Amino acid sequence: MAHNTAFVSIIIPVKNFERTIEKTFDYLLNVDYPHNSWEWVIADGGSTDKTIEIIKNWQKKYPFIKLVEIPNCPSPGFARNKALEFVKGDFLFFTDADCAPNKEWIREMLKHFEGDPQIAAVGGEVFTLKVDPNNLVEAWCQHFRFNMVSPRYGFIKEGYYPEFPKDPLPSDIGGHKGYFFGTCNVAYRKAAMEKIGVKFWERPTGEDMNLSYECRRHGFKFYFAPKAKVDHMHRADLAALRKVWVTYGQAHLPLIDKYVKKRGLEVILQFLKGNPSFVMPFPLRGFIYLGNFHLMHIFALLSIVGLVLSFILTGITAKTLTLIFFLLTLYFAYQYVKWNFGMEPKSAFCTWCKMKYLTNLSFIQGGLKDFKKYKILCIEPSF
Repeated sequence: MAHNTAFVSIIIPVKNFERTIEKTFDYLLNVDYPHNSWEWVIADGGSTDKTIEIIKNWQKKYPFIKLVEIPNCPSPGFARNKALEFVKGDFLFFTDADCAPNKEWIREMLKHFEGDPQIAAVGGEVFTLKVDPNNLVEAWCQHFRFNMVSPRYGFIKEGYYPEFPKDPLPSDIGGHKGYFFGTCNVAYRKAAMEKIGVKFWERPTGEDMNLSYECRRHGFKFYFAPKAKVDHMHRADLAALRKVWVTYGQAHLPLIDKYVKKRGLEVILQFLKGNPSFVMPFPLRGFIYLGNFHLMHIFALLSIVGLVLSFILTGITAKTLTLIFFLLTLYFAYQYVKWNFGMEPKSAFCTWCKMKYLTNLSFIQGGLKDFKKYKILCIEPSF
């Protein structure tokens, strides 16, 4: 089917998105695609604000908008699966109610599907759209390149994702080599999903990663098309942003449990160029990243221990080691925060450092949250 006539379904899960949903709808209406060749399927997971009222008002003007109401919805994956029961499109476009697709979003995606029938998914780049120009959390997300695809994988260019490894390491699944497309900006070929009988898993998080891995491990291809971009309206407060990072880390344990079979801890030397790694014999599975965040804490702890010992032991050895540990603490702390020196306004430098530190801490907390349940150890990366 030619890409200018393919019927597409745009699926958007929502829950209490009154702040941004109309802006998302405005951008979708501006996408260059015939309105008789698309449908919007909005899956509401139990909104208690004005989200449903807004959607129903839009439905009065635009009959291609469908609303699927799911009271007490347990997860975004559950909502997307419910939406899939109602879709008619051959291609399933996923985005969120805080995203703004660009004008060529659909046509750019379909162009690549048309060129290779083995492509199961095409994903685009994700940038930031600030709702409030004075909101420092939004400014931080923009500076951090939050949810961007290219920086996550070493600034990759347009093209195919690598083949899914036959015997993946933990970092291939939950780490810096875990190639996936987030559901804020991805399109799937429905026939590919139906062929392998896969849907989103219904856990609280990680559903986009699992669907990506399921399709890729069955031999389907993924194509990165950065021109098919969306701008993302991010969290407006630090507490909400930290909560998201906890769920990101938390998702890695069940994913590693499903896809990584060999025991052992993968140690990734993140502070070295190229992120070299090795697998250390260990009765559990998982990974340990050693980056600037981790090393500044390790050497700070060693500095405190050395300081205590310098009062107990005679001689200069303890004092010398304490000084070395302290200098290394300062070095890795500087390496950790130096990226923030370029942010504006410079008067908010301490705020930028606080946001970076607390979100990174939340990521690590998430990776450890379900350790008892899965017996998988995930020490997440340094930002």
